[in-house]
Amino acid sequence: MITKFTRLEFKLFQTVTENRKARHDYFIEDEYEAGMVLLGTEVKSLRLGRGHLKDSYARIKKGEVFVYQMHIGAYPFAFYGNHDPLRPRKLLLHKQEIKKLYGKVNEKGYALIPTKVYFKNGKIKMTLALARGKRKYDKRETIKKRDEKRELDRIKKGED
Repeated sequence: MITKFTRLEFKLFQTVTENRKARHDYFIEDEYEAGMVLLGTEVKSLRLGRGHLKDSYARIKKGEVFVYQMHIGAYPFAFYGNHDPLRPRKLLLHKQEIKKLYGKVNEKGYALIPTKVYFKNGKIKMTLALARGKRKYDKRETIKKRDEKRELDRIKKGED
């Protein structure tokens, strides 16, 4: 039996926002999926696609993980009680994962970077990456490899 997805059901599997610049600025070592503690207007606003991860980062404080500088725009249909767009938001992870991340983040050069916000079974999830910063020459090398791969793909496409 084939079922048709309604517009609402299709939105449940939708990516809200992605931090593509993180892959350019960092080496991604490991990724974790975390739930988020949000207000009602924040959820409604994310359903409209009003979230940005630019310049956002996560920190561990007192055994809990918080994400900072994540912008969720104001919900346009709320007349009062709207949320602060840049407030710190708590992430939900298992205690063992938090301990593991805490040990890694205390090493030199590691950071917790949010890479993606999406809906999974009606709940908002965030992919949190354990990342190590790239130097300027690493970024140049990555761009050079990408350009070489593109050129090889063009040559292969022309031969077929």
